[in-house]
Amino acid sequence: MGLAWIIFPVFFGIIAAAVELPDEHHKLMDLDKCSSSGNCLTGHFCSSCRIEFQGPRCVRSSTTNPFKLLNTSLPYNKYAYLTTHNSFAIKKRSICGATPLVTFRNQEDTISQQLYNGVRALMLDTYDYKGDIWLCHSFKGKCHDFTAFEPAINALKEVENFLSANPSEILTLILEDYVEVPNGLTNVFKASGLMKYWFPVSNMPKDGKDWPLVKDMVVKNHRLVVFGSQKNKEQSEGIAYQWNYMVENQYGKDGMVHGKCPKREDSSELNDRSKPLVLVNHFRTIPFQQATCKDNSKDLINMLSTCYAVAGNRWANFVAVDYYKRSDGGGPFQAVDMLNGKLLCGCDDVHACVHGSSCTRGSK
Repeated sequence: MGLAWIIFPVFFGIIAAAVELPDEHHKLMDLDKCSSSGNCLTGHFCSSCRIEFQGPRCVRSSTTNPFKLLNTSLPYNKYAYLTTHNSFAIKKRSICGATPLVTFRNQEDTISQQLYNGVRALMLDTYDYKGDIWLCHSFKGKCHDFTAFEPAINALKEVENFLSANPSEILTLILEDYVEVPNGLTNVFKASGLMKYWFPVSNMPKDGKDWPLVKDMVVKNHRLVVFGSQKNKEQSEGIAYQWNYMVENQYGKDGMVHGKCPKREDSSELNDRSKPLVLVNHFRTIPFQQATCKDNSKDLINMLSTCYAVAGNRWANFVAVDYYKRSDGGGPFQAVDMLNGKLLCGCDDVHACVHGSSCTRGSK
């Protein structure tokens, strides 16, 4: 019996070693062919993009955190944040037994997965539905059984869990708000536990002035910035009216025309410097996952450069995409690295802002 206790662990150790996944030094890099995400370096996953390459390859799946790489000593509006369009509209719905959805999906990952991969701004559509506040991808301001994804509190609790576990991070919520019940949004934010992180409207800058420093927002625990689409709620519920603080380009196919960057109808002109934040949308009117890998790659970088010029030589703070992990390589993650490089030190990549690194400068 004593011999068995020696032989069996050795035997199983040999078997385990034979099938062990490669360590980080031997894993696959950008655009190497792969059979599973386990083959790829940390921060990458195995993905297909038939428009750009044959067979699955390793592509980036997480951002570079500028707060950790560099510092938090600049204003909130001097950084760029990866943003997911319809963050809640994911392929795998979490509610069992619900009416089948007949609406578009825009993402694959849960909100928690998005946040841990570096997404720092979420676009959420809020509706009155079944006596509660729900997240729906609907039309004409009304939610239906077949457009309702989940109660808003479910997603907001994911946000609260992330902020609680990551005390130096800041998140932004951009709400397309159809809630008419008085204090409906306020009540769901209170129930989710998010009010303790709330950045107060009274502290938001006017007339194009800089926002507070990120490090001060962290110290004060003002780590959740919320914008909404209903003007009256800035006064009644303390939910900042988006268009008082931000400019935004046109979403959908009309916002993806090469060489053009028209403003969204609700927004001021993109070069309106009284609004210190710039949001660039880059996603189709009807999401098409197979084409998103191309949309999220060179086309995205080109659009950010186009919108930079239209916005009066201002780089985007928020870049909103569908299927955020789909690309032909670096994708939205590389785009945000580029934006943070431009914003923080005038270089083409945020890694070049590190002391001692070489800097390639394009447009400043």
